[in-house]
Amino acid sequence: MVKTTLLETSHWPAEAGEVRDITVCEILRHAAATVPDRTALVGCVEDPAARRQWTYAEFVADSERAARALLARFLPGDRIAVWAPNSAEWIILQQGISMAGMVMVALNPAYRARELEFVLRQAGAVGLFCVDSYRGCDMPELAASLRPRLPQLQEVLSFDQWDEFLASGDARQELPTVDPYDMIQVQYTSGTTGFPKGAMLHHMGLVNEANFVAERAGMSDGGVYINAMPMYHIGGGAVTSFGAWAKRGTFVILPGFDPGLMLEAFETYRGTHTLVVPTMLIALLNHPDLAKRDLSSLQTILSGAASVPAALVRKTTKLLGCQFSILFGQTETHGVISQTRVTDSPEDQADTVGIPLPRLEVKIADPVTGEPVPVGAQGEICCRGYQNMLGYYEMPADTAATIDEDGWLHMGDVGSIDERGFVRVTGRVKDMIIRGGLNLYPAEIEAALQEHPAIETAAVIGVPDEKWGEEVGAVVRLRAGFDRPSVAELTGFLRDQMAAHKTPHYWTFVEELPMTSTGKIQKFVLRDLVVKGDLVFDEVRPATAASEG
Repeated sequence: MVKTTLLETSHWPAEAGEVRDITVCEILRHAAATVPDRTALVGCVEDPAARRQWTYAEFVADSERAARALLARFLPGDRIAVWAPNSAEWIILQQGISMAGMVMVALNPAYRARELEFVLRQAGAVGLFCVDSYRGCDMPELAASLRPRLPQLQEVLSFDQWDEFLASGDARQELPTVDPYDMIQVQYTSGTTGFPKGAMLHHMGLVNEANFVAERAGMSDGGVYINAMPMYHIGGGAVTSFGAWAKRGTFVILPGFDPGLMLEAFETYRGTHTLVVPTMLIALLNHPDLAKRDLSSLQTILSGAASVPAALVRKTTKLLGCQFSILFGQTETHGVISQTRVTDSPEDQADTVGIPLPRLEVKIADPVTGEPVPVGAQGEICCRGYQNMLGYYEMPADTAATIDEDGWLHMGDVGSIDERGFVRVTGRVKDMIIRGGLNLYPAEIEAALQEHPAIETAAVIGVPDEKWGEEVGAVVRLRAGFDRPSVAELTGFLRDQMAAHKTPHYWTFVEELPMTSTGKIQKFVLRDLVVKGDLVFDEVRPATAASEG
C-alpha cells in the first residue's frame, strides 16, 4: 500500500514488507517439494521440435548435477564466468553455480578479446563456459589465445559438451550450505559510462527484489514470464527468472529477441508477463504477427532500462489490452528500486517510475550537503537497505565513492520525489549540462522531443561553448517514413513546452545511436565523438530563436 502520510522532505522511509532470509537454492527446492510436476523452465528455440522443458523436480535435479560437476573441478567461492547467449543450459548452470556456493560472472557473448580478457582478469575467474561459435567467432579458440595471459583461468568448457559435463560429477558429493548474504554473482555494469565495474550481488537481494517486482506487476502463483532479455543482464538473469520461481511459475527463455518468436511464445505457453526495453516493445507492436496471435493470457508488460515515453505506454495498453509497469533501478541495487503498480493512474504511469519497493529507503540528496532536498526539488537519487550491493569486486575506492559512510548508495541519477513518494528520473549526474550556471537535465528535453511524431529517439548532450560553458546539443534519430523536420519547427515545438534556455542550440540527425545491448544510449560515446570532431552538428538554432541566459 502507498503511505497515507505525505512526505515533508524528499526522504522515503523503508516501507513495511516481508524480506525473506532465503537463497535462490531454497526457492527452487521449495517449489520442487510443493509443485514438483509444474513446469519451471522452457527453452524456447525457433524450431519447436528442438524445444525442451523441465518440471521443478527435473530443474532442481539438473541444477544439482551441474553443481556436483562444478565441485569436481573448482571450490566454493570460486568465480565461474559464463560467456554465451541465452539458453536453458545457461540457466541451469547459473543455478548449479549458486548451489555449489560459487560465484557467477555473466559475460556478454559479443565480447571479444580485449573486453573478455579485462573481465576475466578483473573477476579472477577460474572457469569459463562458452559455446563453440557465436556470430562467426570461434569462442574456444579466442579463449585459448588469452589463457597464457590469464594464469588463474584453470579450465574452459563448452556448452556443446553439456551432457558430458553434467555426467562428470560425483552423485555422492555433498553440496555446501549457502547463506542468504553469500555472493551469487559479480555483475558487470552495462557500459553507459565506458568503464565496467563488477557489482557483487547476494542471494537475498536478488530473490526478494525479484519477488517484490513480480508482486507489484500483478503476478500470482504459477505465472509465466516470457523472456528475451539477455541473461547476462540483471533484467533477464535475475529480475524476471528469480521472480518467476519465487511465484512457483514458469520461465520461458528465448535465445534472443525476435519479435515473431516472442509473440508465438506468448500464445504457445500462455505467457502472463514479460520485461522488454522500449525498442523491443516498439518492434513487438509493429510486427505483422501481432494481430494473428492469441495474446489473451498477457497480463502485464514491464519496461525500463531506458526512458519509456508516455505515448508508448498508452499505445501498448490500448493495442494489447494489458497492464503496464515501469521499472527503475540499476545493477548495484540488485535491479529495481522503484516501480509503478498496475493500478496506478495513467498520469503516474506516464510521468513517474512509481514508489520505492518495500524495505528500502530512498532520498533525493543535495549534491553538496547530502541532505534530502525539499519535496519536488531535484537532486541525486540515493537508496539504503538490504538491496545495496556488497560493493564493487576488488575496487574499494569505487565502492567508497558509491556507498557513503551512512550506507547510502549514490545511484548517479538525478530525480525528484513528490509528497506521495512517486519518483521521477530527470537525468544522470554526469549527463547534467551546466549552461551559464544553470543546471539542465537532458532527460526532460529528450522526453519532450520524443513527443514529436517524426522523432523515434533523441540524445541530448552538453557541447563545449566559450560563452555559456556548455550549450545544449541534440542528436536525433527520425522515425521511418517521416520527413526530416526543420530545426525551426522543432525549436517552436519545444518552446511551447519548456523554457527557452533548454532548447537545443546544436542539432544533428543520425541513422543510429550508440547503444548498449539493453537499449541504453551511450552518451559518453557521443561526447567523445564531438571532442574528436567525428560528430559534427550540422544545424544550429535559428538566430531569431536565440535563447536568453
